[in-house]
Amino acid sequence: MTTRWSRRGLLAAAASTGTALALGVQTQANAASTSDEFTTLRAKWRTLILGEGFSPTAEPFKSRLTELGATASQWQSSMAPASGSLWPDLVYADPEPDTDQESYGYSGNLNTSYNRLSTLAQAYCQQGTGLTGDAALRTAILTGLDHLHTEVYNAGQTRYGNWYSWQIGAPQALLDVCVLMYDALSATQLANYVAAVDHFVPDSAVASYSGTSTGANRVDLCRVLALRGIVGASSAKVALARDALSPVFPYVTSGDGLYADGSFVQHTTVPYTGSYGSVLLGGLAMLFALLSESTWQVTDANRQIVFDAVENAWAPFLYNGLVMDGVSGRAVSRGLSATDTKQIQQNDHLRGHPILASIVLLGQSASAGENARWRGLVKGWIQRDYYSPPLSDPALGLTGLARLQSVADDTTVTAIAEPTGHRLFTGMARATHRRPGWAASLSMADRRITYYETGNGENLRGWHTGSGMLYWWGDTYANGQYSDAFWPTVDPYRLPGTTASRKVLADAAGGDWGASLPDVNWVGGATDGQRAAIGQYLKGLQSTLLAKKSWFCLDDSIVCLGAGIRCTDGTTVESTIENRNLGPTGSHALTVDGTAYSAAYPWSQTFTGAGWAHIGGMGGYVFPGGQGFTALRDSRDGKWSDINKGGATTVLNRKYLALYVDHGTDPTGGTYAYLLMPGATAAQTQARATATGWLTVLANTDDQQGVAVPSLGFTGVNFWFGGTVGDLVASDPCCVMISEKSDGTAVLCVSDPKRMNTGLTLTWNRAVSSVVSKPSSVTSATTGSALRLTFGDMTGLAGVTQKITVTLG
Repeated sequence: MTTRWSRRGLLAAAASTGTALALGVQTQANAASTSDEFTTLRAKWRTLILGEGFSPTAEPFKSRLTELGATASQWQSSMAPASGSLWPDLVYADPEPDTDQESYGYSGNLNTSYNRLSTLAQAYCQQGTGLTGDAALRTAILTGLDHLHTEVYNAGQTRYGNWYSWQIGAPQALLDVCVLMYDALSATQLANYVAAVDHFVPDSAVASYSGTSTGANRVDLCRVLALRGIVGASSAKVALARDALSPVFPYVTSGDGLYADGSFVQHTTVPYTGSYGSVLLGGLAMLFALLSESTWQVTDANRQIVFDAVENAWAPFLYNGLVMDGVSGRAVSRGLSATDTKQIQQNDHLRGHPILASIVLLGQSASAGENARWRGLVKGWIQRDYYSPPLSDPALGLTGLARLQSVADDTTVTAIAEPTGHRLFTGMARATHRRPGWAASLSMADRRITYYETGNGENLRGWHTGSGMLYWWGDTYANGQYSDAFWPTVDPYRLPGTTASRKVLADAAGGDWGASLPDVNWVGGATDGQRAAIGQYLKGLQSTLLAKKSWFCLDDSIVCLGAGIRCTDGTTVESTIENRNLGPTGSHALTVDGTAYSAAYPWSQTFTGAGWAHIGGMGGYVFPGGQGFTALRDSRDGKWSDINKGGATTVLNRKYLALYVDHGTDPTGGTYAYLLMPGATAAQTQARATATGWLTVLANTDDQQGVAVPSLGFTGVNFWFGGTVGDLVASDPCCVMISEKSDGTAVLCVSDPKRMNTGLTLTWNRAVSSVVSKPSSVTSATTGSALRLTFGDMTGLAGVTQKITVTLG
């Protein structure tokens, strides 16, 4: 049958056919373009995980590659696929699958099995391993992948144990292997593996920014989704990964994430800049680099917050290459693993080095100015880390090592000195005080920030780390203070700076994952960026202990006050002035009021009314008005397994020199007062002690604590309750710090650490002629023979310092 067409109909049909053909060609071109882009992204990821810019025949890379080959050879030879395991020492089959500690171990073995396959794949792909391109190794890798998929990591399996192993640990390693071995894998194998990832990490894993899908965990999940998309050629998955990063960027005011003040919190209540924060920084650096100049480039303007955080959040806690333990949570207990064949003891330096490498990588996605400055900072940290040189770090991967080596070798980069100044992190109850020649860090706890974190059998005795622990390091000394087996050997009831009851606590007391929070609000302080006044209302963990603790951070010292110390536990209460880890030998001299005392172990002596003390090679301690304290030389044994169930059982011994105030059993009004002078000589310490007019303790009671240092123009007062201290009168609880300048001006720094003041009136009985500047929180300011400031509602200020500049009359 013949159909008659009109001319218009014929032309329309012809045009339609032509359009369809054109669209078909365009679609094929787009598909080819997208396919090429996935190829490019796989190549970029290979470079990101294998490293670049280093010679496999030059040290330290030659030795590291040889070591990689030896490790891979060992694991290749010991691989024995069997029901329930790929390696005999890594049984993943759980006879009673649930989420108890035993099941965590089985799921962890699954994770480790994939990590071993990733190591084998790296040895296969890297030059100089002795196994590069080895056919037998390739067969072993493919056999291992298929075995794990068939047995356990597949779309039909229900997860058990630790969610992390299934959603982050195992799939990250699996997808890395898929990228490295892509050309050796069949389409069926790739489809099976990405289907398994889709099963355990569905799109819903990032549907809500909550639970285990926040902060560093969210970045890790996005890495899984991005690599799954690249391996499985899914544009939608890569786009989802990119878009799901956006909730990580904005500042938060509670819970997980980055805060405007530089705090970083994970697990809702745990300061975690040095551990989870490191993961977040490294993960974002890799994803920014991976997706740059691609269809899925991260363009969210809020990513600038991450760039700003390099110096706002991470740099304040980096010192001579280490990252301070007060923001590393339970990671401080991961010193030496029972299964670590290399016997590499993790510590604050080895946790710091990957952060340095991540900053270098992140710089590639930042502005030229930021990149240049960060490289200068990193070069300085590399050069100053005499205790654990980063370029000799046995735990640092080849990629990180290559990035740091590139900075060290770059003659156009000038090392930047350690920054000085004070930073108060009200969002996580932490502070850092950095001066020429030394740095200190303070850890506290409040209603929002936990005493400490335990979990997964880790950090079992970190009970008192949030009870005012005061860490400090010198520029060229004492950088191994907390690195050299400190945590398994120190007396956990005598952490430096803390006040604690000797009531015996059970391992992991208070509950896992930062569950235990003190019922207190007054924790925080005020700072002008150089000096500070800080206070902590302390309630002991599972204890009746109460105390008011204050720190006044000055140019060459920190003034430490304690008052209102009371307890009814039926045990002794102690405030630890110092507890120095003196290493295996511990020969440092102790001098008290000019007399040198025994260097024998064990040894102790109690002093009454002492004026000063000095520890050779460390620093000095001055006691205004005299202080009774006990000095103790203690030779202490400990094992990493004591504080971490996965830790090594080797007995370690370290020598300690502790200075502590014994408040007695069930004290009702204990006090203490001392100055910490890091790096001071004995002569400098004695000189400060004899200069009785240098420091005035204005108050040290349960109601207020305050000091004045006339030569510095400094006054600092913590008003636990309203009242009068010296020339200051406060209507309500607050923190006040005043710096009088030589130019006739003064800066008043005021905060509401409780975050509960709906109003505050502060009077300074000092002649003031004018107010130069004030924040909007000050609703009125009256000058004359006295300055009277009235503040409005301060509850929404998050305890942040309010600065007022005045001209003195």
